[in-house]
Amino acid sequence: MAGPLLDTKLYIPRLRRGLVARPRLSERLGRGVESKLTLISAPPGFGKTTLLAEWLAAAPAREQSVAWLSLDQADNQPVSFWTYLITALQTVAPGVGADALSLLQGPQPAPIETVLATLLNELSGVPNDIVLVLDDYHEVDTHDIQGGMAFLLEHVPPRVHLVITTRADPALPLARLRARGELVEIRAADLRFTPDEAAAYLNEAMGLDLAARDVAALEARTEGWIAALQLAALSIQGRDDVAGFIAGFAGDDRYIVDYLVEEVLRRQPDHVRSFLLQTSILGRLSGPLCDAVTGQDGGKAMLEALDRGNLFLVPLDDRRRWYRYHHLFADVLRAHLLDEQPDRVPELHRRASEWYEQNGEPSEAIRHAVAGVDFERAADLVELAIPAMRQSRQEAAMLAWLKALPDEVIAFRPVLSVDYAGALLALGQLEGAETRLQDAERWLDTTADGRARPRAELEGRIVVDAEDFRRLPSAIATYRAAQALAIGDVAGTIRHAERGLELAGPDDPLTRGSAAGLLALADWSTGDLVGAHRSWTECDANLQKAGHIADVTGPAMAMADIRVTQGRLRDALRTYERGLRLLAESGRPVLRGAADMHVGMSALLIERDEIDAARRQLESSRDLGEHLGLAQNPYRWHAAMARVRIAEGDLGGALAEVDEADRLYVGDYFPNVRPIAALRARLLIAGGRSAEAGAWARERDVSADDDLTYLREYEHITLARVLLGRAHQDRDVDLMGQATQLLERLLHAALDGGRAGSAIEILMLQALALQAGGDVRAALVPLERALALAEPEGYVRMFVDEGAPLAALLQAAAKRGVAPTYVRALQSAFRPGEDRRPIDQALIEPLSERELDVLRLLSTDLDGPEIASELVVSLHTVRSHTKSIYAKLGVNNRRAAVSRGTELDLLSRARER
Repeated sequence: MAGPLLDTKLYIPRLRRGLVARPRLSERLGRGVESKLTLISAPPGFGKTTLLAEWLAAAPAREQSVAWLSLDQADNQPVSFWTYLITALQTVAPGVGADALSLLQGPQPAPIETVLATLLNELSGVPNDIVLVLDDYHEVDTHDIQGGMAFLLEHVPPRVHLVITTRADPALPLARLRARGELVEIRAADLRFTPDEAAAYLNEAMGLDLAARDVAALEARTEGWIAALQLAALSIQGRDDVAGFIAGFAGDDRYIVDYLVEEVLRRQPDHVRSFLLQTSILGRLSGPLCDAVTGQDGGKAMLEALDRGNLFLVPLDDRRRWYRYHHLFADVLRAHLLDEQPDRVPELHRRASEWYEQNGEPSEAIRHAVAGVDFERAADLVELAIPAMRQSRQEAAMLAWLKALPDEVIAFRPVLSVDYAGALLALGQLEGAETRLQDAERWLDTTADGRARPRAELEGRIVVDAEDFRRLPSAIATYRAAQALAIGDVAGTIRHAERGLELAGPDDPLTRGSAAGLLALADWSTGDLVGAHRSWTECDANLQKAGHIADVTGPAMAMADIRVTQGRLRDALRTYERGLRLLAESGRPVLRGAADMHVGMSALLIERDEIDAARRQLESSRDLGEHLGLAQNPYRWHAAMARVRIAEGDLGGALAEVDEADRLYVGDYFPNVRPIAALRARLLIAGGRSAEAGAWARERDVSADDDLTYLREYEHITLARVLLGRAHQDRDVDLMGQATQLLERLLHAALDGGRAGSAIEILMLQALALQAGGDVRAALVPLERALALAEPEGYVRMFVDEGAPLAALLQAAAKRGVAPTYVRALQSAFRPGEDRRPIDQALIEPLSERELDVLRLLSTDLDGPEIASELVVSLHTVRSHTKSIYAKLGVNNRRAAVSRGTELDLLSRARER
């Protein structure tokens, strides 16, 4: 991002001749630093940027630092916008946002929200106040940017203040900010010059020495509109009949500008006027660039002369190397250029495009080629730029470029056709992808051996990137596999992915890695865990060979998940450790992948009952920016924390974490084999709320008679738990029979599929079912099988979380000498209270230990936040506990809950704890 273009975007305009002190507005801007947002919203020409420059120049000793970012249309892409914004912040807080930039600019950029979460964490540690100015904010309007800005405003630290200048109100929560007193507004009515300010500007700043009546006439005609006053002042300079000139114009704003610009242009020498018109196509101006566009020398000297003449030229750096025209002035100049020299416009854009290409600015080169309707040149530039854009995962920018090109241009460019399809699929837009793939296939030659190869020569075909063209057949097959996977066509995914692997050469590891990953996803979804793991291993190796180290986190997480299902916890842990080691050795802080794997490791440590170590892993993930629930897999953090809560005996807290996980869940290509709703149902069962868990089963249409599949195995095991709970509660023999038959079918399916992790849980549930029927001896048979599978891998919480019934079974197993060392270890893992049933509270659904704590505090004068502080939990968790307490006690308010608790002697028991 470094270079002249960046310097111009971060340059803070300096106070210059022609400005007038406006203390009434400066005072309001001063108040803005006490608010989250200062909004300066007005049409063009009202001096928005000038006002900020005046404010900054007038208070050099201000304690806060100012970061400035000038925006334009090229910044309307999220990656570009946020990169520039973070870079602007680094000009006043060196190093801040470094991790956020790494997330943003990696080979697989993190979601913008994750980047912002990380950035906010870093900003919260900045000791001084920062004012972040976003100038010309109307240039960015994409939904993703607006959503990110809304999040930033909601969570911005107290020491950071935003100032936005814009021609139109942005799509931000202005009403909410206004209601909270967090918004300071300056609008067109505020920006208009008062009569006194107009007099000071015209006579003191512009040196016109106008009579009071002439000033009053100009102010009235322009209604204090600053741009019109400046144009009028430029036109008046050197005139004898000032009064006559002032009387000669009237009308609306647009008419005044047209009239006055014409007056200014008419007074310029021909060579100056020609320079102004020709360079009006440029968003930024430098001497060499202007020379290239005009075809003449002297561009630097001309810009300096225009700057000295105050001719609507805005410097963009301290060295006066880069400038831009005032937007209003540039609009009128371009209109005059189109009216007077329309045939020259394409040539001017071509020259600009060539200069930018030669100076390493492909984005600007493409923009000018498109603006000049030179679509063939634009297509060449896009094709050459896409590999780098693809590696940095800027598919949105790629797609914007491709959509700007006519279909008839892309149709003759097979590489662009495939890139178009790839960008669509990467952004989840299936419509149109197949058409683009078919366009590319027209340029393939199917030989006698059935292998498709690029045709060596074919009239009309245009190829710029020969290397990408050579990979065309394998790329098409791989994208077809992705397309099939997106619509749930597993067979098609496998067929096309295998074809992609067959066609990709050994020197194309990236395509081979992509195809292998798609094949792994297809195998995984069908339950072929061995095949899936094999394909993920191949995917991982090829991605490493291609240098895409950040992308290996996906295969690592997938392989670890598969090992967990296979009951191979130690292998899963080694997979995570290896992935973290690879990231560390890469020398690049690919934080998102590391954070996700820390969450995965925490789940394994929880199962081994290493709760403190698991917490440290979750804290490591949180420190890497994942704790706000904004990562690629944010729900996993909360699902893991729910298991920590369960281990601590805090069922209400676990439910709160699961509810948060459910709220944050967003599906991806990974099969959802452990749905959050099923996990919630299990917690309801553990809390004695079997009726609610039964409602989950009906809602998900899960029944004991279903055909069993790997994708729904976790749900069917959960259903077995529901049936066992209801059978025990209602003494229902039929329900017990359904549960027993379902568990038997599930066990056969799990063992046949090599899913030992599932088999351990199923065998344990079979043992509990037999125990509930009074046959302890028979129950020990499946329990012994479960223990044999679990002992080598160190399972603990799988058994301990079942509480008293399982503790009793382990006691019986110990007496019979079953797995004595392992059984003793499990028995020692039961904490006080875990090996006995909850206190009888005369309730159908008893209160948990933590709910008793909350009920005790509800009987005090503490409010919700104070209760949360007392228990060291979030307010959201307290509210979840309170809601559960109300439901169990059959009440609907705090007073009634305390009264009911007193009746049942719950409060005295809570106080004894």
